[in-house]
Amino acid sequence: MAENGELYEAILVGNAKKAEEITKAALEAKADPSELVQKQMIPAMDEVGRRFECNEYFVPELLIAARAMKTALELITPHLAASGAKPTGRVVIGTVQGDLHDIGKNLVASMLEGGGFEVIDLGVDVPAERFVEAAQEDDDTIIALSALLTTTMTMMKKVIDALEQAGLRDKTKIIIGGAPITQAFADEIGADGYSDNASAAVGLARKLVGAK
Repeated sequence: MAENGELYEAILVGNAKKAEEITKAALEAKADPSELVQKQMIPAMDEVGRRFECNEYFVPELLIAARAMKTALELITPHLAASGAKPTGRVVIGTVQGDLHDIGKNLVASMLEGGGFEVIDLGVDVPAERFVEAAQEDDDTIIALSALLTTTMTMMKKVIDALEQAGLRDKTKIIIGGAPITQAFADEIGADGYSDNASAAVGLARKLVGAK
């Protein structure tokens, strides 16, 4: 098994090739996949988030760290499923209908995966009905809505209304984000939380999971 901390360091510096090599070697040596995630991958992405919030890392560093994490996670996920390991929570994420921007959404999705969440990415231009369908598949789902345009941010309220009409609002938590989004807007439309960056979104999702 790889020495403790090697996968952590590979993810922290964004070395996807090294992360893949270490993960393969660890799994071949019968390492516990849950321990790889809990003791190296999640702490690494937490540290990436901390550095971002302290202005030691910027978006490019977040992106390459997330890529390294996803490379390792793709190898580990089948082993986690086989072992019956449970994710931190379930997040359905997407950019709302009418909006085709996905860079921020993709970064949040990657950071959430690095934080131990099961992430269902619906992509861009997602109608309210699709979010409802995804929420129906599992109780206690977090819905993460993204919008970059002022003309599409109003679609977030349409998603919340659709969840209420489907009788799912009490079973879901809704977090929103994007360039034009503010805490005041989140309060106005009845969202459960707002984040202005990918790192903070992970902390918000953890808080909401803990509140259930």
